[in-house]
Amino acid sequence: MSEFVGSVWWLIVSLGVLVTFHEFGHYWVARRCGVRVLRFSVGFGRPLWKRVGKDGTEWVVAALPLGGYVKMLDGREGDVAPEERAQAFDGRPIGQRIAIVAAGPLANLLLCVGLLWLMFVIGKPDFAPEIGRASGVSAEAGLRHGDRIMAVGDREVATWTATGIALAAAIGDQAPVILRVRTADGGEVQRVLPLDRTDLDLQETRPLQTLGLLPKQWLLPAVVGEVAPDSAASGLLRPGDRLLALQGQAIDAFDHLSPLLQKLAPNGDPLQLDIERDGQRLSLSVQPRAVEENGETRWLLGVRPAPARAEHDALLRHGPVAAIPAAARETLHMGGDTLKMLWRMLTGRASLENISGPITIAQVANSSADLGLAWFLYFLALLSLSLCIINLLPIPVLDGGHLLYYLIELGLGRPLGEQVLVAGQYIGMALLAGLMGLAFYNDILRLVS
Repeated sequence: MSEFVGSVWWLIVSLGVLVTFHEFGHYWVARRCGVRVLRFSVGFGRPLWKRVGKDGTEWVVAALPLGGYVKMLDGREGDVAPEERAQAFDGRPIGQRIAIVAAGPLANLLLCVGLLWLMFVIGKPDFAPEIGRASGVSAEAGLRHGDRIMAVGDREVATWTATGIALAAAIGDQAPVILRVRTADGGEVQRVLPLDRTDLDLQETRPLQTLGLLPKQWLLPAVVGEVAPDSAASGLLRPGDRLLALQGQAIDAFDHLSPLLQKLAPNGDPLQLDIERDGQRLSLSVQPRAVEENGETRWLLGVRPAPARAEHDALLRHGPVAAIPAAARETLHMGGDTLKMLWRMLTGRASLENISGPITIAQVANSSADLGLAWFLYFLALLSLSLCIINLLPIPVLDGGHLLYYLIELGLGRPLGEQVLVAGQYIGMALLAGLMGLAFYNDILRLVS
């Protein structure tokens, strides 16, 4: 399956699942409250499939899979016979109307917890948060190769995914954060990242890169993939040779070769290079060559690494009972991070580039599906929670806007006037159109860049 086709397919699957649960929340509570539901539609536009249930509800799957709706009997949208008035949405007590509207976002919240529970039961493969290379502010803070991050602030982390999310939230807070670290020799220490420094160009969307952290699993193995002709290594090294040490200093990854060369080669003497070839350890004498790059002298052997794929070395898994509180905790973390990000964007402390549209969602859906079921469940859970939070924003035409109207009605003791409601609808549609336009703009900008 091509990336484009896969992205479109998994976007349709993702939105289909989330929209169905959201609208079913409205439907289920509406039926419990005695409201007649006329249509339950997944998608908009021309129906591709349709049937009528025993209760008279028309169930539809429509052509445009970018949302859905539940149409209820409502006197504001048409005439309602006197004998059916009790089954109309606008004829129900305000408490029931609030429950019906809130049920959609609540369904997405419950779905998020359920998906995370299933993810933990299945087991989500990931990378253990071991540092392969630290540079920039991370190196200044004392982080080193071989360190394992145990906690970011008060949040325990067991994977690089959790570490990246926690660091992104810390960057957004723009305050120093304490890392609890287990060093390569087994001791535990604390390191402080000064995220309040104004001279640092830190980005929430790329926390590891901007902090100068490279996961150990992303380091290329110290295996020769190619030897340049007429280079220092020509005639000495072969593809497949594993580099073990230079002048007695261990080479744990290919990335470590260049810093060692720059450190040891300037004295001009040949260097002892220990390698493994066909299961045997060999010691070679090699003379690095100096080249000028951007006005600086660099020492090279003339070898390139062999391509490699990072292998997961951590597994997030819990039993069915232990997965319940784990899913609840993860939901709280995800919800808190999302709300903080929204607040920072509203206050101008975070870039609006963080808003993503359907193109980015489709790409992430496809890449998550490629990583396996557990990763796709995690993506769905995050998207479901985001849908819950966005729908609760107090914007007219969203569930949160309707809830705001009903709360005002409770305070005033009467419904808002028709002109106010119509004006709110126009404002809400304008805000949504602006958000959608910004999301598409960000998506296209990411594609171009």
